[in-house]
Amino acid sequence: GVGKTTTTINLGAALAELGRRVLLVDFDPQGGLSLGLGVNAHSLPLENTVYYALMTPDAKVDEIVLKSAVAGLDFLPANRDLGTAETTLGAEIGGQQYLKRALARLKNEYDVILIDCQPTMGQLTINALVASDEVIVPLQCEYFALHGFIELKGNLDKVKNFLNPDLRLIGILATMYDKKTLHNREVLTAIAEKFPDETFDTIISKTIRFAETTVVGEPITTYASSSNGAASYRRLARELIARGGAR
Repeated sequence: GVGKTTTTINLGAALAELGRRVLLVDFDPQGGLSLGLGVNAHSLPLENTVYYALMTPDAKVDEIVLKSAVAGLDFLPANRDLGTAETTLGAEIGGQQYLKRALARLKNEYDVILIDCQPTMGQLTINALVASDEVIVPLQCEYFALHGFIELKGNLDKVKNFLNPDLRLIGILATMYDKKTLHNREVLTAIAEKFPDETFDTIISKTIRFAETTVVGEPITTYASSSNGAASYRRLARELIARGGAR
């Protein structure tokens, strides 16, 4: 509920506008990213989802990739089958490396791969962190979200120390911001003061447009191209590139 899926879709679309070849990975059993791109993945057969790519060593992952309506923006769909991987991955030797193995076959096909994680720090999220070079943390401008980030940062450090030494936090993204709310303004100030080097300059404000994009199944950059929300994610894409991400 902090804007992870919204950010993955719209940042990916903005990067595609800038000429990057982008792959989005729906890595949440709820399948929200797939739905946000117009595909109800819960109706897809098992072998056409990221779960199959994850759990099948010889899977032809490139054949599972779907094209979005945005040029240069592809995605790997997920459905509730992915939820069964939590137990399986924990019991497998090397289970934390499975997503990295699956995506290795696609790395040369794309400039950027963005993974949309579920909100809990389970085996799926650990797999995503092991497969990643960089982490973006969407952080709602609420006190409890700020408190939760401290715990999350500790988990990121553990993954870096024990599983993926190349992992780095490339940025904290303030989301769901309402400048009319004193509490939101105070939390935004606190984020910038506590993590000045990590916090993106770009701020994602609340707008009904984001909810509308899920209904129509397309990014805000195409659904409401001239909106403030679309402009914000285009700024974020440029800022990410300037920080050395999405090269």
